[in-house]
Amino acid sequence: MGIVWLLVIGAAAGFLATRLLKWEANFWATLLIGIVGALLGSLIMRALPIVMGMASGIVGAVLGALFLVWIWQRMNNGRKG
Repeated sequence: MGIVWLLVIGAAAGFLATRLLKWEANFWATLLIGIVGALLGSLIMRALPIVMGMASGIVGAVLGALFLVWIWQRMNNGRKG
């Protein structure tokens, strides 16, 4: 069940991150960004013991995905996809 949950949260986080930063990406790139972002965000949120529970998971996932999209945009000089 953990892998399925990671895919669902990752897809949602990747979708939100790409839309918030107005970055067009295909489904697989969005999913990958979301999953890696969820893992990164999870590590970030564990450092903040004040925020706990399921809400911190999606918040951390979106923050991690936003960070990865931002890095990706900087590395590719703003090119889309």
